[in-house]
Formats: sequence, structure tokens, C-alpha cells
Amino acid sequence: MAVVDALAAVGSRRRVPAAPSVLNVRYGDHDAYGTIALAVEELFCDRVALVSSFGADSVVLLHLLSEIDRNVPVIFLDTGRLFPETLEYRTRLTGRLGLSDVRTLSPDPDRLIANDPHRALWMTNPDLCCQIRKSEPLAGALDGYDAWFTGRKRFQKGVRAALDLFEADGARIKINPLARWSVADVKDYIARHDLPEHPLVSKGYPSIGCGPCTTRVQPGEDQRAGRWRGSDKTECGIHTGLETDGSGI
Repeated sequence: MAVVDALAAVGSRRRVPAAPSVLNVRYGDHDAYGTIALAVEELFCDRVALVSSFGADSVVLLHLLSEIDRNVPVIFLDTGRLFPETLEYRTRLTGRLGLSDVRTLSPDPDRLIANDPHRALWMTNPDLCCQIRKSEPLAGALDGYDAWFTGRKRFQKGVRAALDLFEADGARIKINPLARWSVADVKDYIARHDLPEHPLVSKGYPSIGCGPCTTRVQPGEDQRAGRWRGSDKTECGIHTGLETDGSGI
């Protein structure tokens, strides 16, 4: 397919999106604001959503989106094991930014009863815990969307170190508007727009997930060092694929 035909297909509702490689060639030099505006207003229109953890620096992407279209769906995964501060922060930011369509997802209670009756699965099988509490609810919520925004950045290292602006996510497109941002860029943006930080950031949590699997980060450590500390796990699974019973996540 010619590039021009592939790009035309992206903007047509319910057609197969162009390959990420095509999108990166055509739009790879867009800044964060331009990328979000392009996706919302031209490429995907009402078939794009933002997935947010309302975590340490989530306010940046949420603020950018609110400046473009406050009606774009924002999907939030309430795993049932989040810090109370995260739930409070979600409520605070939703009102502050005027977001009109924040959708809170919860795990399937039957799956929790069958696999995590004592709420200790995070210790015995953290991959399966993440799958039930995050990956499975998100997979259902993204049904019907052609693309979704993430807040991942290259400075977070690991599998994120080589992030492109556009990625394949099965039949969907995953968009990383902040891929090229640095730690300083994030801090400067928050300060410049006088945005409220997650209350745990000042207490030593530069990356925030579920309470049992997140610890404080010491000076000099990587920002994500507090996630699943003491194990070789570095991702919850929503960015590495959904597999039966958590294998390979």
C-alpha cells in the first residue's frame, strides 16, 4: 500500500490503522501537544483513549489532553490495591482539569475470588496478579478503540529506552507523546503550569503503582527502582502483552 493510501486509511473510522512505521516516518518529529492533537482531531477522532495511572507524573499528559479535548475518554485502572493517595489524586485532577469522561475500571470479582482470595497473589505470583487486576480489565475497556495514549518515556529505561512515538499494539496503535521527554522536561512542565503533584512524590515515590509492590526510591536509584523491588519484574504487563495466567508478562 502506498504511504498516502495508508495514511488516508488511518483517519477513516473503523478502518485498519496505518503501520506504526508509516506513522513514525510521517509524524515522528511532532512534539507532545502536536501528537495528541493530531491523533484526536485527525487520525483517530472518537476512537482514541488515554490510559492513565494518575501516578507520579500523570498530570503532564492529562493536562496536555485537557488543553486539546477534555471529552476524550480517560481510562483508569483501580486494581483494588492502590494507595489511597492515588484515588484522591484522581478525583482532584479530574476536577482541576475538567476531564469529562474518566472511566474507572475494576478487576473481575470472580477472577479475584478464584485466584486471590487472601489478597496475597502479589507475593506468590505477581505476574498473574497484574494480569487479573490490570491487563484483563484494560483489554476489555479498549475494545472498539483504534489507538490509545500512554505516558511512557525513554528515560524510564528497560524496554522503554527505545520507545517510538507510535507502536503496534495488536490491531491498535499505541501512542507515546512523551517518549522523548526527560525528567527535567516533566518537572519544568509541572512547575510552568502550576500543576499539583501526586502527594507521594515528595515522600520518595517517583514511580507509583500498587501499594504492596511499590517502595520508596533512594537518592541515586533509578526512578522505577521501587517497583517490584527485589524481583526481576519491571512491567505490569499492559505494555508487554496478555498471556494466559500471566506467563511471559
